[in-house]
Amino acid sequence: MDASERRPNQVPVYWGVVQPLIFRKGLDLKDAVKGELARDYHSDVVERIRTSDFRYDQGRLTIHLAREFGFCYGVDRAVDYAYQARKRFADQRVFLTGEIIHNPHVNEKLRTAGIRFLSDPGEPSPGLGAGDVVIIPAFGVTVHELARLQGLGCTLVDTTCGSVLNVWKNVNRYAREGFTAVIHGKVKHEETQATASQALKTSGGRYLVVLDRVEAGHVCQYIRGGGEREAFMARFGKAVSAGFDPDRDLAHIGVANQTTMLMSESLEIADMLRQAMVDRYGEDALAERYRAFDTICSATQERQDAVISLLDDEAVDLMLVVGGYNSSNTCNLARICANRVPTYHIADVDRLVSPECIRHRPVPPSDQPLAKLPETETRGWLPLGGAVRVGLTAGASTPNNIIGMVVERLTGFTAEPSVSDAAR
Repeated sequence: MDASERRPNQVPVYWGVVQPLIFRKGLDLKDAVKGELARDYHSDVVERIRTSDFRYDQGRLTIHLAREFGFCYGVDRAVDYAYQARKRFADQRVFLTGEIIHNPHVNEKLRTAGIRFLSDPGEPSPGLGAGDVVIIPAFGVTVHELARLQGLGCTLVDTTCGSVLNVWKNVNRYAREGFTAVIHGKVKHEETQATASQALKTSGGRYLVVLDRVEAGHVCQYIRGGGEREAFMARFGKAVSAGFDPDRDLAHIGVANQTTMLMSESLEIADMLRQAMVDRYGEDALAERYRAFDTICSATQERQDAVISLLDDEAVDLMLVVGGYNSSNTCNLARICANRVPTYHIADVDRLVSPECIRHRPVPPSDQPLAKLPETETRGWLPLGGAVRVGLTAGASTPNNIIGMVVERLTGFTAEPSVSDAAR
Protein backbone atom coordinates (compact mmCIF):
# COMPACT_ATOMS: atom_id res chain seq x y z
CA MET A 1 0.00 0.00 0.00
CA ASP A 2 1.34 3.45 -0.97
CA ALA A 3 1.93 5.82 1.95
CA SER A 4 -0.39 8.34 0.33
CA GLU A 5 -3.28 5.88 0.69
CA ARG A 6 -2.76 4.98 4.36
CA ARG A 7 -5.01 6.27 7.06
CA PRO A 8 -3.27 8.73 9.40
CA ASN A 9 -2.95 6.17 12.21
CA GLN A 10 -1.28 3.63 9.95
CA VAL A 11 2.29 4.88 10.28
CA PRO A 12 4.60 2.67 8.16
CA VAL A 13 7.67 1.18 9.80
CA TYR A 14 10.51 -0.34 7.78
CA TRP A 15 13.51 -2.02 9.47
CA GLY A 16 12.49 -0.39 12.73
CA VAL A 17 12.50 3.15 11.29
CA VAL A 18 9.28 5.21 11.30
CA GLN A 19 8.60 6.60 7.82
CA PRO A 20 6.90 10.00 7.45
CA LEU A 21 3.40 9.97 6.00
CA ILE A 22 2.81 11.58 2.62
CA PHE A 23 -0.78 12.36 1.61
CA ARG A 24 -1.16 12.83 -2.13
CA LYS A 25 -4.84 12.03 -2.62
CA GLY A 26 -6.51 14.23 -0.06
CA LEU A 27 -7.42 13.39 3.52
CA ASP A 28 -10.99 12.08 3.07
CA LEU A 29 -12.46 15.38 4.31
CA LYS A 30 -13.61 16.91 1.03
CA ASP A 31 -17.25 17.10 2.10
CA ALA A 32 -16.26 18.48 5.50
CA VAL A 33 -14.55 21.55 4.02
CA LYS A 34 -16.90 22.11 1.08
CA GLY A 35 -18.92 24.75 2.94
CA GLU A 36 -15.83 26.67 4.04
CA LEU A 37 -14.46 26.75 0.51
CA ALA A 38 -17.77 28.00 -0.88
CA ARG A 39 -17.98 30.68 1.81
CA ASP A 40 -14.44 31.92 1.13
CA TYR A 41 -14.26 31.74 -2.68
CA HIS A 42 -17.70 31.31 -4.33
CA SER A 43 -19.48 34.16 -6.15
CA ASP A 44 -23.15 34.19 -7.13
CA VAL A 45 -22.40 37.08 -9.49
CA VAL A 46 -19.85 35.05 -11.43
CA GLU A 47 -22.22 32.09 -11.67
CA ARG A 48 -24.94 34.33 -13.10
CA ILE A 49 -22.53 35.67 -15.72
CA ARG A 50 -21.45 32.16 -16.61
CA THR A 51 -25.05 31.09 -17.20
CA SER A 52 -25.72 34.27 -19.24
CA ASP A 53 -23.29 33.33 -21.99
CA PHE A 54 -20.42 34.99 -20.10
CA ARG A 55 -21.97 38.43 -20.54
CA TYR A 56 -23.08 40.96 -17.94
CA ASP A 57 -25.23 43.98 -18.76
CA GLN A 58 -26.11 46.67 -16.23
CA GLY A 59 -27.06 50.17 -17.35
CA ARG A 60 -24.31 51.52 -19.59
CA LEU A 61 -21.89 48.74 -18.54
CA THR A 62 -21.29 45.54 -20.50
CA ILE A 63 -18.75 43.01 -19.27
CA HIS A 64 -17.51 40.15 -21.43
CA LEU A 65 -15.97 37.44 -19.28
CA ALA A 66 -13.50 35.03 -20.85
CA ARG A 67 -14.94 31.52 -21.09
CA GLU A 68 -12.02 30.04 -19.17
CA PHE A 69 -10.82 32.02 -16.17
CA GLY A 70 -9.86 31.82 -12.53
CA PHE A 71 -9.08 28.73 -10.46
CA CYS A 72 -7.82 25.80 -12.52
CA TYR A 73 -8.17 22.19 -11.37
CA GLY A 74 -4.67 22.08 -9.87
CA VAL A 75 -5.16 25.26 -7.86
CA ASP A 76 -8.63 24.23 -6.70
CA ARG A 77 -7.21 20.88 -5.56
CA ALA A 78 -4.28 22.48 -3.72
CA VAL A 79 -6.51 24.89 -1.78
CA ASP A 80 -8.97 22.07 -1.01
CA TYR A 81 -6.15 19.89 0.40
CA ALA A 82 -4.88 22.77 2.53
CA TYR A 83 -8.32 23.22 4.12
CA GLN A 84 -8.56 19.47 4.67
CA ALA A 85 -5.13 19.41 6.30
CA ARG A 86 -6.01 22.21 8.70
CA LYS A 87 -9.16 20.37 9.77
CA ARG A 88 -7.56 16.91 10.00
CA PHE A 89 -4.56 18.12 12.02
CA ALA A 90 -6.36 20.67 14.16
CA ASP A 91 -4.15 20.00 17.19
CA GLN A 92 -0.84 20.10 15.32
CA ARG A 93 1.25 22.82 13.73
CA VAL A 94 0.51 23.03 10.01
CA PHE A 95 2.92 24.78 7.65
CA LEU A 96 3.17 25.61 3.96
CA THR A 97 6.63 25.62 2.40
CA GLY A 98 5.69 28.94 0.77
CA GLU A 99 2.74 30.51 -1.00
CA ILE A 100 0.34 27.75 -1.98
CA ILE A 101 -0.50 29.73 -5.14
CA HIS A 102 0.41 33.23 -6.26
CA ASN A 103 -2.65 35.03 -4.94
CA PRO A 104 -2.39 37.28 -1.85
CA HIS A 105 -6.08 36.89 -0.96
CA VAL A 106 -5.92 33.09 -0.83
CA ASN A 107 -2.63 33.02 1.07
CA GLU A 108 -3.97 35.44 3.66
CA LYS A 109 -7.07 33.26 4.13
CA LEU A 110 -4.79 30.31 4.92
CA ARG A 111 -2.75 32.35 7.39
CA THR A 112 -5.98 33.41 9.09
CA ALA A 113 -6.97 29.73 9.31
CA GLY A 114 -3.79 29.07 11.31
CA ILE A 115 -1.56 27.68 8.56
CA ARG A 116 1.95 29.06 8.94
CA PHE A 117 4.32 29.77 6.06
CA LEU A 118 7.92 28.54 6.29
CA SER A 119 8.83 31.41 3.96
CA ASP A 120 7.66 34.02 6.49
CA PRO A 121 10.31 35.72 8.67
CA GLY A 122 11.03 33.80 11.86
CA GLU A 123 9.37 30.56 10.77
CA PRO A 124 9.45 27.87 11.94
CA SER A 125 9.87 28.64 15.60
CA PRO A 126 10.87 26.34 17.14
CA GLY A 127 12.27 24.10 14.37
CA LEU A 128 10.30 21.51 12.45
CA GLY A 129 9.92 18.02 13.85
CA ALA A 130 8.03 14.76 13.60
CA GLY A 131 4.87 16.28 15.10
CA ASP A 132 4.53 18.90 12.38
CA VAL A 133 2.52 18.86 9.15
CA VAL A 134 3.93 20.49 6.02
CA ILE A 135 1.85 21.23 2.91
CA ILE A 136 3.72 21.19 -0.40
CA PRO A 137 2.18 23.77 -2.76
CA ALA A 138 0.90 23.30 -6.30
CA PHE A 139 4.32 24.34 -7.68
CA GLY A 140 6.03 21.43 -5.91
CA VAL A 141 9.36 21.64 -4.06
CA THR A 142 12.92 20.78 -4.99
CA VAL A 143 14.21 17.26 -4.56
CA HIS A 144 16.52 18.51 -1.81
CA GLU A 145 13.72 20.19 0.13
CA LEU A 146 11.47 17.13 -0.07
CA ALA A 147 14.28 14.93 1.25
CA ARG A 148 14.94 17.41 4.08
CA LEU A 149 11.31 17.44 5.19
CA GLN A 150 11.11 13.66 5.05
CA GLY A 151 14.32 13.42 7.05
CA LEU A 152 12.77 15.57 9.78
CA GLY A 153 9.87 13.13 10.00
CA CYS A 154 7.20 15.69 9.08
CA THR A 155 3.82 14.54 7.84
CA LEU A 156 3.52 15.83 4.29
CA VAL A 157 0.45 16.85 2.30
CA ASP A 158 1.60 17.01 -1.31
CA THR A 159 -0.57 19.19 -3.58
CA THR A 160 1.88 19.31 -6.52
CA CYS A 161 -0.11 19.87 -9.72
CA GLY A 162 -0.37 16.96 -12.15
CA SER A 163 0.77 19.19 -15.03
CA VAL A 164 3.95 19.98 -13.09
CA LEU A 165 4.52 16.28 -12.43
CA ASN A 166 4.25 15.65 -16.17
CA VAL A 167 7.09 18.12 -16.80
CA TRP A 168 9.17 16.45 -14.09
CA LYS A 169 8.69 13.08 -15.75
CA ASN A 170 10.16 14.37 -18.99
CA VAL A 171 13.05 16.20 -17.32
CA ASN A 172 13.89 12.97 -15.49
CA ARG A 173 13.81 11.12 -18.81
CA TYR A 174 16.13 13.67 -20.41
CA ALA A 175 18.66 13.24 -17.61
CA ARG A 176 18.58 9.45 -17.78
CA GLU A 177 19.16 9.57 -21.54
CA GLY A 178 22.06 12.02 -21.26
CA PHE A 179 20.20 15.14 -22.45
CA THR A 180 20.43 18.59 -20.84
CA ALA A 181 17.00 19.94 -19.89
CA VAL A 182 16.53 23.42 -21.38
CA ILE A 183 13.64 24.87 -19.38
CA HIS A 184 11.63 27.88 -20.51
CA GLY A 185 10.80 29.54 -17.21
CA LYS A 186 11.71 32.05 -14.53
CA VAL A 187 14.81 30.89 -12.72
CA LYS A 188 13.60 32.18 -9.31
CA HIS A 189 10.09 30.76 -9.64
CA GLU A 190 9.33 27.92 -7.23
CA GLU A 191 8.06 25.65 -9.98
CA THR A 192 11.10 26.13 -12.20
CA GLN A 193 13.46 25.51 -9.29
CA ALA A 194 11.61 22.30 -8.46
CA THR A 195 11.62 21.21 -12.10
CA ALA A 196 15.32 21.93 -12.55
CA SER A 197 16.14 19.88 -9.46
CA GLN A 198 14.58 16.82 -11.09
CA ALA A 199 17.45 16.72 -13.59
CA LEU A 200 19.89 16.32 -10.71
CA LYS A 201 18.31 13.08 -9.50
CA THR A 202 20.42 11.35 -12.15
CA SER A 203 24.18 11.43 -11.85
CA GLY A 204 25.51 13.80 -14.50
CA GLY A 205 22.11 15.43 -15.03
CA ARG A 206 22.21 19.00 -16.34
CA TYR A 207 19.79 21.89 -16.83
CA LEU A 208 19.67 25.40 -18.31
CA VAL A 209 16.81 27.87 -17.72
CA VAL A 210 15.94 30.46 -20.39
CA LEU A 211 13.49 33.27 -19.66
CA ASP A 212 12.37 34.28 -23.13
CA ARG A 213 13.11 34.37 -26.86
CA VAL A 214 16.03 36.73 -26.34
CA GLU A 215 17.82 34.34 -23.98
CA ALA A 216 16.91 31.38 -26.17
CA GLY A 217 18.47 33.24 -29.08
CA HIS A 218 21.80 33.47 -27.25
CA VAL A 219 21.68 29.73 -26.56
CA CYS A 220 20.91 29.03 -30.23
CA GLN A 221 23.80 31.20 -31.31
CA TYR A 222 26.16 29.20 -29.08
CA ILE A 223 24.79 25.90 -30.35
CA ARG A 224 25.35 26.93 -33.95
CA GLY A 225 28.87 28.29 -33.69
CA GLY A 226 30.18 28.07 -30.16
CA GLY A 227 31.57 31.26 -28.69
CA GLU A 228 33.16 32.61 -25.57
CA ARG A 229 32.41 30.21 -22.76
CA GLU A 230 33.10 32.89 -20.14
CA ALA A 231 30.61 35.28 -21.71
CA PHE A 232 27.97 32.54 -21.90
CA MET A 233 28.46 31.64 -18.23
CA ALA A 234 28.38 35.30 -17.21
CA ARG A 235 24.90 35.55 -18.74
CA PHE A 236 23.53 32.18 -17.61
CA GLY A 237 25.67 31.33 -14.58
CA LYS A 238 22.74 31.58 -12.17
CA ALA A 239 20.44 29.61 -14.45
CA VAL A 240 22.46 26.43 -14.95
CA SER A 241 23.36 23.33 -12.97
CA ALA A 242 26.69 23.17 -11.13
CA GLY A 243 29.61 22.34 -13.41
CA PHE A 244 27.69 23.30 -16.55
CA ASP A 245 29.84 23.38 -19.69
CA PRO A 246 28.05 24.82 -22.75
CA ASP A 247 30.47 23.13 -25.14
CA ARG A 248 29.61 19.74 -23.70
CA ASP A 249 26.08 20.20 -22.34
CA LEU A 250 24.43 21.84 -25.36
CA ALA A 251 25.33 18.93 -27.65
CA HIS A 252 22.24 16.96 -26.54
CA ILE A 253 19.20 18.90 -25.30
CA GLY A 254 15.61 18.25 -24.29
CA VAL A 255 13.08 21.09 -24.03
CA ALA A 256 10.67 21.63 -21.14
CA ASN A 257 8.82 24.60 -19.68
CA GLN A 258 7.38 26.14 -16.55
CA THR A 259 3.70 25.29 -16.99
CA THR A 260 2.44 28.87 -16.59
CA MET A 261 4.55 30.48 -19.32
CA LEU A 262 3.12 31.95 -22.51
CA MET A 263 2.24 28.95 -24.64
CA SER A 264 3.13 30.52 -27.98
CA GLU A 265 6.53 31.58 -26.66
CA SER A 266 7.31 28.11 -25.27
CA LEU A 267 6.51 26.57 -28.65
CA GLU A 268 8.56 29.18 -30.48
CA ILE A 269 11.56 28.61 -28.21
CA ALA A 270 11.33 24.86 -28.81
CA ASP A 271 11.33 25.50 -32.58
CA MET A 272 14.29 27.90 -32.27
CA LEU A 273 16.34 25.32 -30.39
CA ARG A 274 15.37 22.54 -32.80
CA GLN A 275 16.48 24.59 -35.79
CA ALA A 276 19.77 25.49 -34.09
CA MET A 277 20.50 21.79 -33.58
CA VAL A 278 19.66 21.06 -37.23
CA ASP A 279 21.94 23.89 -38.37
CA ARG A 280 24.81 22.58 -36.26
CA TYR A 281 24.48 18.81 -36.65
CA GLY A 282 22.16 18.24 -39.60
CA GLU A 283 18.63 16.86 -39.87
CA ASP A 284 19.80 13.24 -39.78
CA ALA A 285 21.39 13.71 -36.34
CA LEU A 286 18.36 15.43 -34.80
CA ALA A 287 16.79 12.29 -33.33
CA GLU A 288 19.88 11.54 -31.26
CA ARG A 289 20.54 15.12 -30.17
CA TYR A 290 17.14 16.79 -29.58
CA ARG A 291 14.07 15.91 -27.53
CA ALA A 292 10.79 17.76 -27.05
CA PHE A 293 7.54 16.64 -25.45
CA ASP A 294 4.31 18.57 -24.97
CA THR A 295 4.53 19.95 -21.43
CA ILE A 296 2.14 22.87 -21.92
CA CYS A 297 -0.40 22.97 -19.07
CA SER A 298 -3.89 22.51 -20.54
CA ALA A 299 -5.43 25.01 -18.09
CA THR A 300 -2.84 27.66 -18.97
CA GLN A 301 -3.45 27.07 -22.65
CA GLU A 302 -7.24 27.16 -22.26
CA ARG A 303 -7.13 30.51 -20.43
CA GLN A 304 -4.83 32.02 -23.03
CA ASP A 305 -6.97 30.69 -25.89
CA ALA A 306 -10.13 31.99 -24.20
CA VAL A 307 -8.87 35.55 -23.87
CA ILE A 308 -7.73 35.54 -27.51
CA SER A 309 -11.22 34.37 -28.53
CA LEU A 310 -12.83 37.09 -26.41
CA LEU A 311 -10.75 39.77 -28.13
CA ASP A 312 -11.48 38.27 -31.56
CA ASP A 313 -15.23 38.08 -30.98
CA GLU A 314 -16.03 41.16 -28.89
CA ALA A 315 -15.25 44.86 -29.24
CA VAL A 316 -14.11 46.08 -25.82
CA ASP A 317 -12.83 49.44 -24.62
CA LEU A 318 -10.37 47.87 -22.19
CA MET A 319 -9.34 44.60 -20.53
CA LEU A 320 -9.07 43.96 -16.82
CA VAL A 321 -6.83 41.04 -15.84
CA VAL A 322 -7.17 40.05 -12.18
CA GLY A 323 -4.49 38.14 -10.28
CA GLY A 324 -1.33 38.34 -8.22
CA TYR A 325 1.53 40.38 -9.63
CA ASN A 326 3.89 37.43 -9.03
CA SER A 327 1.53 35.05 -10.86
CA SER A 328 3.25 34.03 -14.09
CA ASN A 329 0.08 32.83 -15.84
CA THR A 330 -1.75 36.06 -14.94
CA CYS A 331 1.11 38.21 -16.25
CA ASN A 332 1.05 36.29 -19.52
CA LEU A 333 -2.70 36.80 -19.89
CA ALA A 334 -2.08 40.52 -19.45
CA ARG A 335 0.64 40.49 -22.14
CA ILE A 336 -1.73 38.83 -24.61
CA CYS A 337 -4.42 41.43 -23.95
CA ALA A 338 -2.06 44.42 -23.99
CA ASN A 339 -1.12 43.62 -27.59
CA ARG A 340 -4.73 44.31 -28.60
CA VAL A 341 -6.41 46.84 -26.26
CA PRO A 342 -5.64 49.03 -23.23
CA THR A 343 -5.08 46.51 -20.43
CA TYR A 344 -4.87 46.85 -16.66
CA HIS A 345 -3.45 44.05 -14.53
CA ILE A 346 -4.83 44.46 -11.01
CA ALA A 347 -3.99 42.31 -8.00
CA ASP A 348 -7.32 42.76 -6.22
CA VAL A 349 -10.56 44.70 -6.26
CA ASP A 350 -9.15 47.48 -4.07
CA ARG A 351 -6.96 48.56 -7.01
CA LEU A 352 -10.15 49.91 -8.60
CA VAL A 353 -9.89 53.13 -6.62
CA SER A 354 -12.54 55.19 -8.40
CA PRO A 355 -14.03 55.77 -11.85
CA GLU A 356 -11.16 58.19 -12.42
CA CYS A 357 -8.27 56.24 -10.85
CA ILE A 358 -6.88 52.70 -11.06
CA ARG A 359 -3.75 51.19 -9.51
CA HIS A 360 -2.20 48.46 -11.63
CA ARG A 361 0.99 46.79 -12.74
CA PRO A 362 2.13 47.99 -16.18
CA VAL A 363 2.38 45.32 -18.86
CA PRO A 364 5.69 45.28 -20.77
CA PRO A 365 5.32 45.11 -24.57
CA SER A 366 5.67 41.63 -26.04
CA ASP A 367 8.89 42.60 -27.83
CA GLN A 368 10.57 43.55 -24.55
CA PRO A 369 11.92 41.24 -21.83
CA LEU A 370 9.65 40.44 -18.91
CA ALA A 371 10.29 42.81 -16.02
CA LYS A 372 8.91 43.25 -12.52
CA LEU A 373 7.57 46.74 -13.04
CA PRO A 374 6.31 48.59 -9.94
CA GLU A 375 2.63 49.22 -9.47
CA THR A 376 1.51 52.52 -10.94
CA GLU A 377 -1.56 54.74 -10.87
CA THR A 378 -3.47 55.73 -14.00
CA ARG A 379 -6.18 58.36 -14.20
CA GLY A 380 -8.89 58.59 -16.84
CA TRP A 381 -8.88 54.83 -17.34
CA LEU A 382 -12.67 54.34 -17.50
CA PRO A 383 -14.96 56.16 -19.97
CA LEU A 384 -17.14 58.44 -17.86
CA GLY A 385 -20.00 58.77 -20.32
CA GLY A 386 -21.83 56.53 -22.76
CA ALA A 387 -21.61 52.78 -23.12
CA VAL A 388 -18.67 51.03 -21.46
CA ARG A 389 -17.51 47.63 -22.73
CA VAL A 390 -15.04 45.83 -20.47
CA GLY A 391 -13.31 42.53 -21.11
CA LEU A 392 -12.52 40.56 -17.98
CA THR A 393 -10.33 37.58 -17.21
CA ALA A 394 -8.40 36.23 -14.25
CA GLY A 395 -5.35 34.10 -13.64
CA ALA A 396 -5.57 30.47 -12.57
CA SER A 397 -4.91 31.42 -8.94
CA THR A 398 -7.71 34.02 -8.70
CA PRO A 399 -10.87 32.90 -6.85
CA ASN A 400 -14.34 33.67 -8.11
CA ASN A 401 -15.26 35.89 -5.17
CA ILE A 402 -12.55 38.38 -6.17
CA ILE A 403 -13.81 38.36 -9.77
CA GLY A 404 -17.34 38.93 -8.49
CA MET A 405 -16.23 41.90 -6.38
CA VAL A 406 -14.56 43.42 -9.43
CA VAL A 407 -17.84 43.15 -11.35
CA GLU A 408 -19.74 44.78 -8.49
CA ARG A 409 -17.19 47.61 -8.20
CA LEU A 410 -17.43 48.29 -11.93
CA THR A 411 -21.22 48.32 -11.68
CA GLY A 412 -21.01 50.98 -9.01
CA PHE A 413 -18.54 53.04 -11.01
CA THR A 414 -20.77 53.12 -14.10
CA ALA A 415 -24.16 53.55 -12.43
CA GLU A 416 -26.13 56.50 -13.75
CA PRO A 417 -27.04 58.99 -11.00
CA SER A 418 -30.67 58.87 -9.95
CA VAL A 419 -32.91 61.92 -10.14
CA SER A 420 -32.66 62.37 -6.36
CA ASP A 421 -28.85 62.10 -6.53
CA ALA A 422 -28.70 64.73 -9.30
CA ALA A 423 -30.88 67.09 -7.24
CA ARG A 424 -28.53 67.03 -4.24
